Amino acid sequence: MRSPRPIGVNTWVWTSPLTDDRLAALAPRVAGWGFDAIELPVEEVGDWDAQQAAKLLESLGLTATLVAAMRPGRELVVADSRTIAATRDYLCRLVDIAHTVSSPVVAGPLYASVGRTWRMTESERRACYSQLRENLAPVVEHAHGAGVTIAVEPLNRFETSVINTVDQAIEALDGLPTDACGLGLDTFHMNIEEQDIPAAIRRAGDRVAHVQVCGNDRGAPGADHIDWPGIVEALDEVGYEGPMTIESFTQDNETMATAASIWRPLARSQDAIAVDGLSFLTGLVRGGMPVAR
Repeated sequence: MRSPRPIGVNTWVWTSPLTDDRLAALAPRVAGWGFDAIELPVEEVGDWDAQQAAKLLESLGLTATLVAAMRPGRELVVADSRTIAATRDYLCRLVDIAHTVSSPVVAGPLYASVGRTWRMTESERRACYSQLRENLAPVVEHAHGAGVTIAVEPLNRFETSVINTVDQAIEALDGLPTDACGLGLDTFHMNIEEQDIPAAIRRAGDRVAHVQVCGNDRGAPGADHIDWPGIVEALDEVGYEGPMTIESFTQDNETMATAASIWRPLARSQDAIAVDGLSFLTGLVRGGMPVAR
């Protein structure tokens, strides 16, 4: 039985990079557990075939969401023109892939590579955000034409110095069309940066375009101290109807484990992150009462 609010899971829980073979193995299991959606990372364009993925997911009754991988060298701010142009091209190609697999969003920290940090004065930050709006605008325009929303994700202070909070994201995106450019919220980062997660969601309002969830330790949601009922209530209040998507990572890929600082197992197995998280979230969204853990 499906839950009233869609619940998804990112394939990064198990594998990196995603490939056709890995998706063919994972997607039936994800559907069999009862998930509504599967989140598909695109680390490099061509890692997996979008048309093949679309057919597979349709056959399984799964919807898709799409996330970018902002590796070193993918920058829309404080970078040379060739780097910015290449990053824009990558993001526009992700929009095309999202359209093919019927993902409503392309989400991620679509401004700078994960792990890149530098100090900024207030004036430098204003200039950085102005540059972001200018360089992201063509991607947003392309997304609008494809019926896709760009969902810009704040990251915690240890992974970026550009956008850490909802308020910064709102400032950075001011002036870009709300129907094609919104916020991608991740409870892991919000737990570090926001003083009150539900209040931050309410400030984001109708710009909430995508939501990723996990425990405060990157494990399964529910086995932690996060105010999950408050989060669901706030999402309901702002009218967010998209999935709550579990995002965690595997230790098996050294690059990804290092980027996400996954130094120890986060559950008894990677499957448990998904299955336990689904059980908790399903109980939460059905009746407002979490499933006992």
